[in-house]
Amino acid sequence: MEVILLEKITRLGNLGDQVKVRAGFGRNFLIPQGKALPATPANIEIFNARRSELEALAAKQLEASTERAKALEGLQLSIAVNASEEGKLFGSVGRHEIVDALKEQGHEVEKKEISLETPIREIGEYEVSLALLGDEVLAKIQITVTAA
Repeated sequence: MEVILLEKITRLGNLGDQVKVRAGFGRNFLIPQGKALPATPANIEIFNARRSELEALAAKQLEASTERAKALEGLQLSIAVNASEEGKLFGSVGRHEIVDALKEQGHEVEKKEISLETPIREIGEYEVSLALLGDEVLAKIQITVTAA
């Protein structure tokens, strides 16, 4: 199935690209979410008419994400959790705990924006990346996990 992308999608393409995707991915995710249109001659004309509007919207989103990244860059977070004498956590610190700690400091971040390969399971200092607009805008924060 060929679709026209209405926004940049990581590992798929940029705004306006005509890409071939599996039928289920296009039909069940891209089109209902408003991220793509089927690549028919009528939809190509519709897209070309709206192209400047969509590019302006994408530029505005990029600018807003860049401002958020500047505010978050180098931020120091401290998360206190229950831990054993050896420094092992009873449980773990994952995306949810990081989002909660950021909200306490007044920063709105979604769980999907946090790049955390595995949950944190030991006391220490960690650097975590935030992907605010796909892979275009990145910010790094420092997290210190301490025993409660």
